[in-house]
Amino acid sequence: REKLYSSNNQGDGKFVPKSVMYFQTWRIGILFFAVGNCLNFMSFAYAAQSLLAALGSIQFVSNIAFAYVVLNKTISVKVMVATTFIVFGNVFLVSFGNHQSPVYTPEQLIAKYSNLVFVLYCMSLVFVVALSQYLYRSGETILSDNAKDTSTHWRTLLPFSYAIVSGAIGSCSVLFAKSLSNMLRLTMSSRYQFHSWFTYSILLLFLCTAGFWMARLNEGLSLFDAILIVPMFQIAWTFFSICTGFVYFQEYQVFDTLRIIMFMLGMTFVFIGISLLAPDENKADTKDGSNATKDAAIDMNSEAHVSGNCRPRKLPMEETEVDDMDSLSTSVKVKAKRILSR
Repeated sequence: REKLYSSNNQGDGKFVPKSVMYFQTWRIGILFFAVGNCLNFMSFAYAAQSLLAALGSIQFVSNIAFAYVVLNKTISVKVMVATTFIVFGNVFLVSFGNHQSPVYTPEQLIAKYSNLVFVLYCMSLVFVVALSQYLYRSGETILSDNAKDTSTHWRTLLPFSYAIVSGAIGSCSVLFAKSLSNMLRLTMSSRYQFHSWFTYSILLLFLCTAGFWMARLNEGLSLFDAILIVPMFQIAWTFFSICTGFVYFQEYQVFDTLRIIMFMLGMTFVFIGISLLAPDENKADTKDGSNATKDAAIDMNSEAHVSGNCRPRKLPMEETEVDDMDSLSTSVKVKAKRILSR
């Protein structure tokens, strides 16, 4: 938009950008985005939730192609290794996952909520959410009161507990999406109509949990570094989505010992790949050879907090340029410590 304005601007007037809806590229992108999400929603009616939730990691593989072609990013060895882990993990998941996708009536879906195993799972999920929220609030208080005397583990535990709460609740949207897709599949076969109270209840719960997930995702990106919070978000969301599908739809019933081991191995590969795809902390290379080197050095004992605000400020690891050898050596040490801690 700035390029279009500069080419048409004859004076020194203030830049007033056109609406994004003016650009055909944006409209085409939104169309693809909407169609893709509709197909993604419909896919839940035709495959197991545990399998589809794990297959969502394929987005990280396609993102590499877009980063190279569109954003002119250099594909590093680390990214290729991470992609290999994700691809092999998905091969294991597809090969040994649940391949059944029965169609349930609304009555059967309602009955599954009273299943003892699912009730116990929900109780444990509530406990995990409550514990993680308590840890998050406690960490906020400790960091705001004793910022200079606090060890590093709280600065990792804080985003971790935040991601656990977000993923545990947000992943429920996958369960409700699959239930809605199941009823849509019934409707297309003329065996069910959207007139049940259960349908609209599930729709409302889906909108609430999906909205919660998106809100927490945006808030988390503003509170913590993407280097730390994005892999935590994705791993928590994928893990709880798989667990919820396993328990609610009883997908574990078709698994034997070998399939359980191979499926767990596939999940581990995917999680390792997602962790390795965390952005580099001190370099941002492009295909044209340019290198934007950033300072990754963080003084853990003097990180500032906004007066009167107990929320931790976003770590400034990408805000200061490395201008001497001391800063560079500190950057390497910090990065090495983080890799070891992971």
